[in-house]
Amino acid sequence: MKSIVIAVDAMGGDNAPAVEVAGAVAASRRWGMAIVLVGDTERIQQELTNHDVENLDIRIHHASEVVTMDDSASDAVRKKKDSSIRVAYELVKRGEAHAVVSAGNSGATMAVGMFLCKRIAGIERPAIATIVPNLKGQTLVLDVGGNVDCKPLHLEHFAIMGDVYARHLMAKETPKIGLLSNGTEEKKGNELTRETHQLLKPLDLNYIGYVEGRDIYSGTVDVVVCDGFVGNVVLKVSEGLADSIGKMLRVELKSRFMARLGYLLARPAFQAFKKKVDYAEYGGAPLLGIRATSIICHGGSNVKAVTNAIGQAADSVDKAVNDKLVEQLHCLNDQAESVVAVAGTV
Repeated sequence: MKSIVIAVDAMGGDNAPAVEVAGAVAASRRWGMAIVLVGDTERIQQELTNHDVENLDIRIHHASEVVTMDDSASDAVRKKKDSSIRVAYELVKRGEAHAVVSAGNSGATMAVGMFLCKRIAGIERPAIATIVPNLKGQTLVLDVGGNVDCKPLHLEHFAIMGDVYARHLMAKETPKIGLLSNGTEEKKGNELTRETHQLLKPLDLNYIGYVEGRDIYSGTVDVVVCDGFVGNVVLKVSEGLADSIGKMLRVELKSRFMARLGYLLARPAFQAFKKKVDYAEYGGAPLLGIRATSIICHGGSNVKAVTNAIGQAADSVDKAVNDKLVEQLHCLNDQAESVVAVAGTV
């Protein structure tokens, strides 16, 4: 990964730039990639004095503006032309960096990325994906907030992107893809899911049909496709449930002596569980469908999350996920043209 350069939006997160700088230092030390910290030079330099950066390829690229959580996506594109997120994408567009990592405004990150780097040909809407733990490993869910109003064609593209990501980044040879619905029977769902179901059935994907919310965590499916409104609700419920379970367990363990004794005996299991549901272990959410590798982190990301997000971005670049997606789209287009040609001779 030494030849890979990652542009980090150092000003985007809730605790910027301290967390971003610390995460960049940890990632550079661990994997050896070059990192460009984009943002207020003076503040970033001050943070870097708190770390040993000798022999690390970390540099600063100044940006005078910051996109806040209150800024609209359109303002991020049109008004704040020297924002840290925009400058980071410009570095990728000019070939000075290979990927962007940001814990800032996700809508703005997506809008700026689309505006500057454009969509991959054949993809109508990019999608924000996220990895959640299941009983057998991990499940990729998309979209989780990029597009709240979707057409069937958008969900078809989400399935194709999910398949490519799962195969090349999650080591799923033939990932099972499911369409999130309110039941597994074909008569269930709404107009969007029913039309999408018909689009997905003939594709050369391992599409298993409708799945329910519980299937996300059972391990019976590798990729779950839904619109961004539903996906964001799923994501927030998952985060809230994991947090609530942890808090309830702590209350119960502190309430009785035998419970505290049991915790000491089961502590390794509890620690393993905590690690499995900790979003920081997964880094960030890949933004799929634009011609730039991009990882969107939670606004409140800690150092571990930023570190892992940078590693995740570098892994995506190293495995050429965008190139693989283009190849997959060409294969599916060729397949569709063949079907049409055969049908025309009948």
